[in-house]
Amino acid sequence: MSRLHLLASITLCGLVSGCTDSQQRIEYRDLNKNGQLDVYEDSGASTDARVADLLSKMSIAEKAGLMFIYRTMVNDDGSLEYDAAFGPERMHAIANISDRQLNHFNVGDIPDDLTVFAKWQNALQRYAETKTRLGIPITIASDPRHHFSTNIYAFASNGFSQFPETLGLAAINDISLISRFADIVREEYLAVGIRLALHPQVDLATEPRWPRINGGFGEDARLSADIAAAYVRGLQGPTLSNSSVATMTKHFPGGGPQNEGLDPHFEFQKGQIYPGSNFDYHLAPFEAAIQAGTAAIMPYYGVPTDQTSEEVAMAFNKDIITGLLREKYEYDGVVCADWGVLTDITIGNNIPWAARAWGVEHLSRTERVAKALEAGMDQFGGESASHLVVELHSRGELPEERIDESARRILRQKFDLGLFDDPYVDAGTIHLLMGKPEAKKLGHESQRRSLTLLTNTTSESGPTLPLKSDRMNVFIENLDAEVVAPYATVVASPEEADFAILRIDTPWVAVETDNPFAQGFHHGDLDFKGERKKEILDLLDTVPTIVVIYLDRPAVIPDIVSTAAAVVADYGASDQAVVEVLFGEAAPEGRLPFELPSSMQAVRDQLADVPADSANPLFESGFGLSYR
Repeated sequence: MSRLHLLASITLCGLVSGCTDSQQRIEYRDLNKNGQLDVYEDSGASTDARVADLLSKMSIAEKAGLMFIYRTMVNDDGSLEYDAAFGPERMHAIANISDRQLNHFNVGDIPDDLTVFAKWQNALQRYAETKTRLGIPITIASDPRHHFSTNIYAFASNGFSQFPETLGLAAINDISLISRFADIVREEYLAVGIRLALHPQVDLATEPRWPRINGGFGEDARLSADIAAAYVRGLQGPTLSNSSVATMTKHFPGGGPQNEGLDPHFEFQKGQIYPGSNFDYHLAPFEAAIQAGTAAIMPYYGVPTDQTSEEVAMAFNKDIITGLLREKYEYDGVVCADWGVLTDITIGNNIPWAARAWGVEHLSRTERVAKALEAGMDQFGGESASHLVVELHSRGELPEERIDESARRILRQKFDLGLFDDPYVDAGTIHLLMGKPEAKKLGHESQRRSLTLLTNTTSESGPTLPLKSDRMNVFIENLDAEVVAPYATVVASPEEADFAILRIDTPWVAVETDNPFAQGFHHGDLDFKGERKKEILDLLDTVPTIVVIYLDRPAVIPDIVSTAAAVVADYGASDQAVVEVLFGEAAPEGRLPFELPSSMQAVRDQLADVPADSANPLFESGFGLSYR
């Protein structure tokens, strides 16, 4: 279906009598200043020509609306009606389309029935097409949804194929798998109408305490670069087209080296530091993504301490955005600020959360917009403050030419994605396109392959793993007994068991803060302490125990390693995938995507920007045993 009233490129054949296949032309339709429909023809307008034509017809407010991506809610019935149960009206898409001229939205939790989500997306596109002056289509954006995960960054993923987290993909180190994974993400996003991926995250895991390590691909810059290139090409193809999902690679120029691992989402962070003078090492994955054609790039919140002429956060830092990204790398795609760099908000029970405007806290919101645009930014994530751009222009502080520069990049992306030609999806085919058997199978196999065997003690009867499925008695913690039951007899106490299987997570410490979101970030020490450590070691002393530890950060586990019968690392895997590997139906293939330090003192002594530099690591990066 072609759009009917704005720059809608449609062939005239069949619409204009006497047109033959060899005489196809492009018809554009647009509302003129009097609100009447103008129709004119072009023999094959380029994307740049279409962008220029549309830009010439847009008001400042409409251009400003392009420059903001805001969160929105999705009603359970797919309707567009405002429902107070889903949050404040300021988060309702219709209000932001009509009041602020926004046409980019990112979705969080969505209905389990993806047909409902597709219907909602279509209804939103229809509203934009028929109820706004120019009918500019909506771009729907999403964070990752294709990983088996319980971390706080993971959005509802029902109906999407489930692979290990990105660290697990790195542990497998199979670029062909990455390409296939990215293609599956592309297919499933397209099916429901998601056209902008707020990923890949390619930050390097050089500071082991940083909470966002599990969103990237480990500490090896070359491996991360290879994965980034395959990931971008898998979602976008050789160029952006109507069969692409645009990627927004993040977080430029690499968010890994945070001082003490404290994340700059929050005021208690201590800056992004480079004690090893290793700034350039973190750029390698971004260089690869840029070469692969990533449609957008997102800078991080941190201040690159002692690296630039101003001690200001990346989104406000002209040396980073213009000097490095625009000029050195000649990048002309969209650059979008991470969420919430302009506006202070309240969350939970009226808990204040300051804008991540580090280094420019003293500036007003309008001044922050001006500084970010001067730095070279195009869009602002998690904000709907398009009126600030209008205000700056009306005061003579922001030339229309500068607004056009960003608007042109953003419109080009929409045109290249084919959104102006057909932004709709076929809700009736969702069940055929989502979670195809081959995609589910590959996701499950990938979870199994990513498991990393760290230790496997040997007795007179041979190595501990794989376990022999001969109705042995097993005691389990944090596993589903129904999954284990086909392989062994689940008993109620360690004393009754031949083996115990224990699933645990890498330790973390909640930062003392009133911010509930911050309390969920996995900051702090990486070793088990106190009563929890005693419980684990007591179990290991009671019965031979296989420990399966989820590594969202590099755990410090020397006592567990020295005592357990076997230790296996996972990066997001179902109980079924874990049990199949433990009992030998599949073999672990993973290799550590980062080193595991031997002590917290070694963690504190290492350099935040340097990979694999802790003293006497327990396991080196790349380590992994096999069953063979």
